[in-house]
Amino acid sequence: MDFKKRTLASLIAMMPLLAQAQFSQTEVNNFAKETALTFAVVDNFHNKDAGFLGKITLNNQSDVTLPAGESDWQLYIHSVRKISTELVAGLNIEHVNGDLHRITPTKKFKGLAAGKSLEFEFDAQAFIVAYTDFMPRAFFVSGDHKPAIFANTDSEDMSQFVAPFERENQLRRYNQPQDRTVLITPEIRFERNQASSSKVSKEDALKRIIPQPQKVEFNRGTATLDNNWQISFQGQLKNEVIVFMQDLQDDYGLTLKAQPDHIKTNKEKLISLKVNPQLAAGKSESYTLEIEDKRIEIVGSDNAGVFYGMQSLLNLLPANSQGAVTVPQLEIEDSPRYSWRGMHYDNGRNYHGKDAMFKLVEQMARYKMNKLHWHFSEDEGWRLEIPDLPELTEVGGYRCFDLEERECLLTQLGTGPFKSGSGNGYLSRAEFIELLKFAKDRHIQIIPEIEGPGHARASIKAMEARYHKLSDEAKQAAKNNLVNTKQTDKEIQQVDISAATQYLLNDPKDTSVYMTVQNYKDNSMNVCMDSTYAFLDKVTYELQQMYREAGVQLTNLHFGGDEVGAGSWVGSPICQAMFADPNNGVAGPADLKPYFTQRVAKLLEKRGISPGAWEDGLMYDRTNPFKRDEFPNKTFTANVWDNIWEWGVADRAYRLANAGYQVILSHGTHLYFDHPYEAHPQERGYYWATRYTDTQKAFNYMPDDVYANADYTRTREPIDNLEALVGRPLPKLEKPENILGMQGQVWSETIRTEEQVLAMIFPRILSVAERAWYKAPWEGEQVDSNSRAKDWAQFSAAVGLKELTKLASSGVNLHLPVPGGVINNGKLEVNTPFAYLNTEYSLDDGATWQQYTAPISVSKQQSVALRSSLNSQLKSRITHIN
Repeated sequence: MDFKKRTLASLIAMMPLLAQAQFSQTEVNNFAKETALTFAVVDNFHNKDAGFLGKITLNNQSDVTLPAGESDWQLYIHSVRKISTELVAGLNIEHVNGDLHRITPTKKFKGLAAGKSLEFEFDAQAFIVAYTDFMPRAFFVSGDHKPAIFANTDSEDMSQFVAPFERENQLRRYNQPQDRTVLITPEIRFERNQASSSKVSKEDALKRIIPQPQKVEFNRGTATLDNNWQISFQGQLKNEVIVFMQDLQDDYGLTLKAQPDHIKTNKEKLISLKVNPQLAAGKSESYTLEIEDKRIEIVGSDNAGVFYGMQSLLNLLPANSQGAVTVPQLEIEDSPRYSWRGMHYDNGRNYHGKDAMFKLVEQMARYKMNKLHWHFSEDEGWRLEIPDLPELTEVGGYRCFDLEERECLLTQLGTGPFKSGSGNGYLSRAEFIELLKFAKDRHIQIIPEIEGPGHARASIKAMEARYHKLSDEAKQAAKNNLVNTKQTDKEIQQVDISAATQYLLNDPKDTSVYMTVQNYKDNSMNVCMDSTYAFLDKVTYELQQMYREAGVQLTNLHFGGDEVGAGSWVGSPICQAMFADPNNGVAGPADLKPYFTQRVAKLLEKRGISPGAWEDGLMYDRTNPFKRDEFPNKTFTANVWDNIWEWGVADRAYRLANAGYQVILSHGTHLYFDHPYEAHPQERGYYWATRYTDTQKAFNYMPDDVYANADYTRTREPIDNLEALVGRPLPKLEKPENILGMQGQVWSETIRTEEQVLAMIFPRILSVAERAWYKAPWEGEQVDSNSRAKDWAQFSAAVGLKELTKLASSGVNLHLPVPGGVINNGKLEVNTPFAYLNTEYSLDDGATWQQYTAPISVSKQQSVALRSSLNSQLKSRITHIN
């Protein structure tokens, strides 16, 4: 059995090249180093909302001339918007796969002389209103030489290779329909901040615990926590006490001794830690916290409850305090709103390093979050070592310029041509076990996701590379063992290659043609092949062993299920044979997704694992979920994400819950943290669900009433009548017990570094922690807007006064909000969404900066630069008035 070379990448590799390469390696390097490649948006209004007009400029300041006519040089760019233009300026533009495009000269190419520039326009999908939609690391290659990255694109500073967005048809997505986005300005920011602010004292901000407890009563007086205190704990709390002591020492310089409570202590000041299973009627994760001048007592319904009581105590400690810390005397009774308080983290698309994961887990625990949904496999990467399947990380963990994909995956998402490029790497088995232990000590469950059957290109290509390697080895071994040295190809082909096909995920004879949302042509596991399920079972088995070695149990595993390319498998002979069998219950392509889901669910049930999937992986069509009784699992979680109301599927949360699935609210409009913080081209992120999601918008999410969150359409039209917009009755929630909770999501297409991913998550994740733990009185179909504004003011003041500083002190890079500002009657006024966050202004275009403390006199025409400031390193993006 052998693979037909039918992918575009293979066709490119087989194409006859000119007899001689046109350029030497030195010329390739010099051209890329001294030629600036720039992207630009020409017109987003070019094709209503279906496409935009873009431009690429090559400014050749090298001493290398691109000759007229055909040549063997190739220019590769990363474009997440599929380019439809095929011929322009004598150049041929090809879509390779995913975001990778290839530009080559034709006979009509007029050349590019040294010292000259070349501009050409192109049509592409959708629209671009954010600089980060353009990807870095375009590269140039000739013949068999090594590729070279255009130097100005080898940067995370988008201004180095993206032309400014200034006109309406660059700043707005479309004009038919009308894009009603309010484009942000300092004045609009100021008005929004002013409208949602009310004065909160520093004392009240320090006392505000995030997430807010269910019941808290403050008493007169304070307690001073210093090294004279001792910890007495119930024996089963040993691990929690170790973490608590470490946090006190690392963050506040407090070194407290601790001993089990069967040992009597003479210490006058005591922190007592106990478990009482009857607390809060036995509700798990509940606690009480009492603080007196010489006694602090934390009682939990279980170990997790005690741990969360510790976090509330730590949350009361002022930032940057060392040695002796004053806290208010109080009494707290607290229980979580939801059992599922999660964060989804995709580092399958771009790997951000080990530290990013540990920092995320540590901070989730401090805000009482308990589920990390780890999206470690994607089209663009596989991020966990599976020792028995080394190709998953050796090939699937890296992207580079290898069109045959034997050494690495096809480069994507701005990685460029080398394995050293951004987004590459993986977590070793030992590192993951270390992370599991770290998470266990902080009461966080890690739910791994093995993406399938779609979004599986990394695993597919890794197993294809494994196939080629093992089959070549088998053929070579057979050849060496043949006595007759004149053996035929037929004899060679009859060798046993069962080991090579054991975990194969694609059918080599499959002629199916499809294109996914992310422009992939080959990312669907073949659901008709037994080897697909052998692969999933093998990886699940290896995961189980890692969890066991870490001392935890793998109880939940997510298998994706979303965004399978329409047309997958219809051309597979293996699937056609399955359709022809009248006894298997699979009559045609529409039966394949439920068939896949049933097999995976049964596979996991045998291992005692509950499956999870994204909502569209559990739907026959737009409104009908798969029959729940087809699956043997007691728990089957569904992440519901698609709440674009005008698309007509935003009621799936209730449809799936009513059908018996356990729903985790993951809605794109409020909980997707890969979206920009504000509607500004310099903000990072996609915006398919909403033009922006800031910390306040996430704070305003109401999980108990999905329909109450219907605020705007994608065009920013206010939604006044949801049923009229959807055009049919909206189902009521009949089984509220099936709403397990909620989680934030971050997807990493435009996020390539640790600093970037942490800034996209923090501080927005604090709003998820707040809403998942505490139900505010203002929530409901008729929102009490005054109560909500007051609640936000207290929350945001706590964030600005202490939480941002604590996060930064723990090594977390943050997104600081850009200030609002106005000049009224000759006075400059400045504010931010977070009270007590410092702001700075410059009157000399950023040459010098001064702290803003009160309105200052400036002329109406004065140019003013503004930024938020947390410390000497952490500053916001700069905004300008005038």
